[in-house]
Amino acid sequence: MDLQVKDQVAVVAAASKGLGKAAAMALAEEGARVAICARSDALDETAEQIREKTGAEVLAVRTDLRERDQVDAFVKQALDRYGHIDILIVNCGGPPPGNFMDLTIEDWEAGVQTTIMSALYLSYAVIPHMLERGSGSIVSTVSYSVKQPLARLITSNSLRLAVVGLMKSLANELGPQGIRVNSINPAWTWTDRIEQLMSDRAEAAGTTIEEESAKAAASLPLGRMGTLDEYG
Repeated sequence: MDLQVKDQVAVVAAASKGLGKAAAMALAEEGARVAICARSDALDETAEQIREKTGAEVLAVRTDLRERDQVDAFVKQALDRYGHIDILIVNCGGPPPGNFMDLTIEDWEAGVQTTIMSALYLSYAVIPHMLERGSGSIVSTVSYSVKQPLARLITSNSLRLAVVGLMKSLANELGPQGIRVNSINPAWTWTDRIEQLMSDRAEAAGTTIEEESAKAAASLPLGRMGTLDEYG
């Protein structure tokens, strides 16, 4: 597959593992130069894995997406290294899981910071540079929960809708100026986050991770969860 991104610069957020890592790897395999960030200690190892597998140039910057100054510093380093940004992958860890009465206002505030504010910080940091060039592509990784609420994920069901609203609005505003904006809403795709969610469900229901995973997979047309390779 030729995604026509050879030699383009892609900024990928929350890319040390899961969907972010899969996106960064796929872009690098297609010839893009990538800048990745995450809070996780696994970030440097992920960068090395991408280099070894693809031969791509990779910039890895430890970044807390909940902190605007850190996001700005990450984007500045990407611009200093590569000179411009063609692609922005808006991605983040999931907000706290649970049912409404399990969660506190502090959980919701943390979810807002992780989910919505990180998308805003990334957008404000990158969009001005894309406007100067008159081109660019922004892709937000959200969740199937924006279409169909999922059990024990009330924060994700609610807050990710705000991200979709932001991206739809940006698509309308920025399209005439040469910048494409889209959202990807994957259904169940096996990641460390999903494994933790299945564990949470199993503990609440008195079942096993395997049983809860099978229930989730049964709701999908293929009868199984997606893989990271399929997402990338």
